[in-house]
Amino acid sequence: MVFREKYINPFTDYGFKRLFGEEPNKDLLLDFLNELLKKEQGKITDLQYLKNENLSTTELNRKAVFDLYCTNEKGEKFIVELQKTKQKFFKDRTVYYSTFPIREQAMLGSDWNFELKKVYMIAILDFVFDEDKAEKDKFRYDVKLTDQETKEVFYDKLTFIYLEMPKFNKKVEELESRFDKWLFVLKNLHKLDRIPEKLKENIFMKLFEIAEISKFNQKEYQEYEDSLKYYRDLKNSLETAKEEGRQEEKIEVAKNLLKRGVDLGIIMNATGLSEEEINKLKKE
Repeated sequence: MVFREKYINPFTDYGFKRLFGEEPNKDLLLDFLNELLKKEQGKITDLQYLKNENLSTTELNRKAVFDLYCTNEKGEKFIVELQKTKQKFFKDRTVYYSTFPIREQAMLGSDWNFELKKVYMIAILDFVFDEDKAEKDKFRYDVKLTDQETKEVFYDKLTFIYLEMPKFNKKVEELESRFDKWLFVLKNLHKLDRIPEKLKENIFMKLFEIAEISKFNQKEYQEYEDSLKYYRDLKNSLETAKEEGRQEEKIEVAKNLLKRGVDLGIIMNATGLSEEEINKLKKE
C-alpha cells in the first residue's frame, strides 16, 4: 500500500472516527475536550459514544456528522460534531442537533420538573463563515443566549462553540498551551512527515501512532481511501461552485458598468474579464 501522506486527515469521516470515535482512544478525546472546556466546566470524566441514527435521517448526513455525549463531574452533557465541509444552513443544523440531548433528559413516566443539565454543541470546522472573514485572528466563537440590550447571558445551559480551523495559523514553534497543540495537530496532522519535538508528549505520541497510515491493514486502508476521496470530491465541488459564483459576480459588475458607459479598459481592470468576454456581454 502506497500513500503520499504519512498521517490521516482528521477532517475525513474515517480519520476523525479513528482518532476520537473508538473506545480504546477515548483518552485522546477526553484530553482535547478538557482543554476546550476546562475554564467553564472543569474536568470531564466520561464519554458515551452514540450512533448517529437519531440525529441523521439520510445517508449523506450520516457521513457528514459524528456525535457523542460527554459527562463531567456535574453530570452535564454536550454533543461534539465534526463538520467537514461547508453546507447550507449550517448554524440551523447545529441548533437542530442540540435539541436531542435536551429532549432525552426528560424522564419518561415520571413528573419531570424540566430542570435541564447543560448542553454543548462543539463544531470543528474546516471552513470560515462568510460573516466572520473580516475577523482574521478570531477562530473560536462561544455562543450563548444573551439579552440584546445588556449583553448579559440570559440562559447559560446551552452553548455553541465553533472552531474555524483555517484561521488558526500558529507554527509549531509558536505553540504555547496544550490547547494550541491540539488545534495545530487537528489542522496539520495530514501535512506532517514526523512528530515535532514540541508534540512529543504521551497523548500526542499515541495520536500519531494511531494516525500512521502505514500501520493500517488492507480493510482500514481502503476505508480511509474511500473516505478521503469523498472528502476531496466535496471540497472540489464547493471550490468549483465558489469560483462559478465569483465569475457570475464579475459578469454582473461588468454589465452594470457597461450600462453606465464606463470605458472598456476600466471594466477589464475592475473585473478581470477579457476584452472578448466584455464585448460578448455588450451584444447580449
